[in-house]
Amino acid sequence: MPGAASGVTVHSMLIFVAFALLFVLDSPWNYVAFFVLIPLWLLELFGWNRTVKNRRRAVGAETMIGREAVVTTSCEPVGQVRLDGEIWEARCAQGAAEGQRVRIIGRDKLTLVVEPLEERDQSSAQSTLT
Repeated sequence: MPGAASGVTVHSMLIFVAFALLFVLDSPWNYVAFFVLIPLWLLELFGWNRTVKNRRRAVGAETMIGREAVVTTSCEPVGQVRLDGEIWEARCAQGAAEGQRVRIIGRDKLTLVVEPLEERDQSSAQSTLT
């Protein structure tokens, strides 16, 4: 999690700067800098905490539903698809040839349930013509 580590480093950095200025600057500027930076650090920390506290993470297999993948091993009805550089087992009732784009419509344990994009697009185009 590079984002979490960099966020902690940035928030820690302001407090270190406050203490460093306390010892480096001449009096009374060292106290002025210290007492200005500490409340800023607390405000930043409070604001950061409020923004990430209630944020839900999008993880799990459910996040794949609705996404598009490419068939790597023909699905007749079981094959494999590539999604974000990963190979997944897939099942396609209509069948899908290698290289064809499919949409993930569900999952069954670790097998993705997919449908071909072209067939879906053709049926929606025909329904709009009639």
